[in-house]
Amino acid sequence: MRRAIILLFLSVAIAAICITSCVHKSQVQVTPAYGNFPDSVGKIFLAKCATAGCHNAASYQNAADLELDTWDHLFNGGVSGAVVVAYSPAYSPLLYYINAYDSADVIAYDPGHIATPLTPTEYATIKNWITNGAPDQNGNIPFATNPDTRQKMYLTNQGCDLLAVIDAKSRQVMRYIQLGVNTTGNTQAPHDVAITADGLTGYVSLFAGSYLQKFDTRTDAITSNLDLSNYTLPGTDGWSIIYFSPLDTALLVTSWLSGGSALCINTANFAVNPRLSIDIATTGNSFFPYPHGVAANATFDTFFATLQYGNEVMKYTFKPHFVPMPVSVNGSAPITTNPTDATSPNPHQIQMAPDYSKYFVTCQQSSIVSVIDAHTDSIIAQIPVGFYPQEMDISTSKNYLFVACMGDATNPPPHLGSVYVIDYNTLQVVSVLRGDFFAPHDIAVDEQDGLLYIASRNVGAGSIAAHHSTTCGGNAGWYSVYDLNTLQPADNKRYEVTNDAYVISPRFR
Repeated sequence: MRRAIILLFLSVAIAAICITSCVHKSQVQVTPAYGNFPDSVGKIFLAKCATAGCHNAASYQNAADLELDTWDHLFNGGVSGAVVVAYSPAYSPLLYYINAYDSADVIAYDPGHIATPLTPTEYATIKNWITNGAPDQNGNIPFATNPDTRQKMYLTNQGCDLLAVIDAKSRQVMRYIQLGVNTTGNTQAPHDVAITADGLTGYVSLFAGSYLQKFDTRTDAITSNLDLSNYTLPGTDGWSIIYFSPLDTALLVTSWLSGGSALCINTANFAVNPRLSIDIATTGNSFFPYPHGVAANATFDTFFATLQYGNEVMKYTFKPHFVPMPVSVNGSAPITTNPTDATSPNPHQIQMAPDYSKYFVTCQQSSIVSVIDAHTDSIIAQIPVGFYPQEMDISTSKNYLFVACMGDATNPPPHLGSVYVIDYNTLQVVSVLRGDFFAPHDIAVDEQDGLLYIASRNVGAGSIAAHHSTTCGGNAGWYSVYDLNTLQPADNKRYEVTNDAYVISPRFR
């Protein structure tokens, strides 16, 4: 009898526990994940963007290839590249499509883009979220992991005083760095960007500003500004090409002026080394007009600078004292002219071969790459390329020299420009890339990922209307990505940035 009572008690207790558990479960409110967005943001995306026929998993391929159902998918971008850039609402194209109210800072590009428009409160929610870094539901900022080793590409945007930071794995713009010093409303036109071999530090020259800017590639923040105004004539700047010494202990930077300067800067203390510098402010260098490209030999005691108008590379040394040695790029007597010269070769950029035995010079007016012996100054070859060749880069894994030909009209309209691929050992043209370009000015090799980046300025007559619009105005430039092995496009995307995409450089070679 006692055993029966105990069994009855246990049965009642177990039943009570089960009933209580079931009731408890029915009262639990499970919060939806909202695609790993913060709830307030995810509700808006899932209700008004990632909908049937639009940017959801079933339809995104017909909606600019932009999938907005999850936080991760958002940062894959679309056919025109990134639509949200963390901390940069002014340069996040998404805001120009979801804003139906033409707020003061973001003018609606397509106010009817969304069937059910966002309310002003919803729009403000998205904008504030981007301003605060566009974190996921757990507070993670996009592309913030592995800051010491993350492979990036850096692209100057001349028209907006911006440096685009590109995540190499996704190929998307991950950040924008605001450039310029003591701005007065005038664009300072960032020209070149160069990264040290250890991948920790970058430098940007300002063509319309008097500063060289230094930044940390781990934080993508400006860390120092070097005032160079004492090394040019008053009211002139023109800081252009940056070139590192072996081991990155020093760098050279040119000032593109009628007199011209070429400064050597010690990277350890970020100060000018006058002993290895040509300084127009104090010497009035009439022999050094319009220097642009610059390079050096392996021991960093003999230097080469292209003088942009005429046919001359100025080779010079400071041992035991300053000695200039003009070198002709076309076999005629060396001459320098001025910006009205449309008949001379007009050397633009210089690229030293990996073994320092020779160097390559793009001659923008004659559409030639001149190959010159670095020791004897004799011309080794004259390689015909597309019209108006500009910047170059080298792939040591493929023995390729890439040349951006900004004005090559053999690329069928509406495109303009090409990239010549030259074997730098045999000096033969291997291929000519004619793709989705308009005025390609620079190229950069990412050896780590086997990719080639091509930056199109998209300026001048016939430039192509941008898909994206931002507060910067003007037509957006873009970069295209090619497979280094096949020399074919790596994808079908045109990665738009802001106005005038100019020079691009990798973080790690």
